[in-house]
Formats: sequence, C-alpha cells, structure tokens
Amino acid sequence: MNSKELKTRPVPAPRLRFPGFKGEWEEKTGGQLFNQISNKKHNSDLPILAITQDKGAVPRSEIDYHVSVTNESVDSYKVVEVDDFIISLRSFQGGIEYSRYKGICSPAYIILRATKEVATGYFQHYFKYAGFVKDLTKNLEGLRDGKMISYKQFSEVPIPLPPTLPEQTRIAAALSSLDAVIAAHQNRQDALRQHKRGLMVGLFPAEGERVPRLRFPEFEGAGEWEVKTVGQVSTSFSGGTPSTSNREYYGGRIPFIRSAEIASESTELFLTESGLANSAAKMVDKGDLLVALYGANSGETGISRIRGAINQAILCIRPKTDTRFMYQFLAHSKDRIIALYIQGGQGNLSGEIIKSVKIPIPPLPSEQTRIAAALSSLDDLITAQGENIVALQEFKRGLMQGLFPATGREE
Repeated sequence: MNSKELKTRPVPAPRLRFPGFKGEWEEKTGGQLFNQISNKKHNSDLPILAITQDKGAVPRSEIDYHVSVTNESVDSYKVVEVDDFIISLRSFQGGIEYSRYKGICSPAYIILRATKEVATGYFQHYFKYAGFVKDLTKNLEGLRDGKMISYKQFSEVPIPLPPTLPEQTRIAAALSSLDAVIAAHQNRQDALRQHKRGLMVGLFPAEGERVPRLRFPEFEGAGEWEVKTVGQVSTSFSGGTPSTSNREYYGGRIPFIRSAEIASESTELFLTESGLANSAAKMVDKGDLLVALYGANSGETGISRIRGAINQAILCIRPKTDTRFMYQFLAHSKDRIIALYIQGGQGNLSGEIIKSVKIPIPPLPSEQTRIAAALSSLDDLITAQGENIVALQEFKRGLMQGLFPATGREE
C-alpha cells in the first residue's frame, strides 16, 4: 500500500488550542497532502530562484547570488509557483523551503504542491518544526550534504492536520506574527551594528591622519593623537595545548579557552592542574584582551569573561592603555588586518603581526575612556537585542511544541 492509499487516522489534539476550535485532528502522509511537480514548460523568462534555509525560495538577484548557467541548462529548469514547497539539499538539516515567488529552479530540487486547499502558512511553519524534521529523517542513515531526501521518503512522513482550514490559518497567523516580532528585533540589532560601524569610522582617525573626524566636545582642541604599535603599549603572550593523548591532563576545573570561546562565559574543555603544569598553556584573567590567531576565527577579538587557560591559537594582550579602547580599535581594524596579513582572507595570524599593528592613541587617557564607554554602551544594546532574539526564538520553539501534536505512525 503506497502513501496515498493509507487511511487518514485521528490523532490527539495538541496541548495548546485557540478558543473556538473543536474536533479531532487527523494525520495524513506527505504523499496524501502534496504531489511532486516537474513542470519544465517555460520560456526561460522567469526569475531563477535560489533555495535558501533562512529565506526560502527567493530570486537570486535579491541575495547577491551569482552562478553562471547556460541557456541549455536553464531550459531544463522546473517552474515553481507561488505557495509551492521545495525539498532542498539541506532539507535534512532545516526542513522544507517555501516559495512566495513564481520562478524556475534547478532540476535537482523536488517541488511539492498541495493536493487540496490548505493554509500554506501552516505547512510553512510545520515544515520548519523540529518535530517534523526529526520525523523526516528518523529512518535515514548517513544522510549528508549533497544527498537529497527523496519524494518517496517525504511521502511516507506522517503530518498532523487541524480539522478545518480556519484553524490551520489561525495557527499560521500566530506563528507568523511572532516571526514578525523576531524580525523587528533582528532589524534593530542590525541597525545598531551599522550605527556602531559608522561611529567607529568617525571616532578613530583615518589611516595617515592624527585627528578623528568626530570628537566629543570636551576634547575639541586637545591635540593630535599619537600613533604607536600594539606591542609598544601592551604586554602579551600566547599559550599551548596539553598532549591530547594524556587523559590526566583533561577533565579538571580549569577552563580551557579556545578561539571560538574568547568572549564566552563557559568552555567545552577543562584542564587539570597537571595539564596546565605540563604544557605551554597559560592562564588569563577575567578582563584580559584576547585575539584569535588561527583559522576561521582569525582576527576576532574579545574581552575574557572568565579566568582560564589559553592555547597557542590565542594571543592575550594586557594594554597599558584603556583595555576597552584597544579592544574597540582592534575589533574595528579586523578586516583591514586580515586583508593586509592573510592572503585570500584565510589563514593564520601571529602574535608578532598583532603586536606590529599601528594604533592611534588620544593624548588624554580620559578621551580613551570616553570613546570606549560610548562604544561599549552600544555593544550592550546589541547584546541585549541578541538576548531578546534568543528568548523569542526559544518561546517560539515552545509554542510550536504546544500547537502541533506529536506524530508517528506505528510500524
């Protein structure tokens, strides 16, 4: 018996339900609700869609996505209609994508179209729900990038459905309104970041200049800034890594800070006193300035929030100037440092490179402090926005668990 021939079965109503809605929910399979579509009848005059995890199916022109394709290959592309869904190569990671656009997409994708009138917004959210993604992949082994979930696999997945279209629509509206709130907070965070970037350009002198374009009123006429190297106005050191083959060196109480954790309150690894004593790992204090030297995190800067040990991929800087001032300058200079010292933007920095970076210093320590305080206050606002976003995302996850019933067809 194939998935389209399976009988619809009732499922218990979800834990949360909007007032005024009654009746049993039903469980259908993906194959009962959606057909696979492969329409290649077009004149290649429709926009080519990019299938993304965060925006769904959108015109490539809207996301700065540039891939050259021949006319012959475009001829084989499939037509996507508004309200279609697409199984993407990464569907096993984050669900199935929705299209608000009519366009064409690569024949590598599987296009799904509802078999009857449904509230597509309901499925837009349900197909991103962690419970659905788990159901979608629970019988798949070794699925990885480049291997797509098939229509047959999707067609067998149980999907809960409210008994009426208005209830589907109500659930979709509630989750969409929450998405709008999250997006508003994300937009505000982006605006704060953009404002900070612009402010930093004004508060620090341009390369080759000795006076910034913007200066706080109390420091007008205070004189030119002095240019020194980071090494001239700080002491610094890197650490090391205890032998990973010696279990006695790990699992203790000393946080072992790695490149991605330079501004974190916790670490994944911990060292023992023996691991610290028998390696080049060195201790840093809370409030020390840390710079990641290696790999994807090269150039990232943070102020340590814990006392712990560092490895060779981190440079600890203890400035003779205001620590927050140097932190803000190095964070502002990251892209320039990467472009200057790392070819192609990938590779490693070194302690010597960071110590050679030129840093302009205001003539009065109080000006350093004033600049650092202004930029740090913006950091606090950006962090608060991030915390709001995380809290709202957690609330949405909990809400979805309440609005969607558990699924699972018995074997």
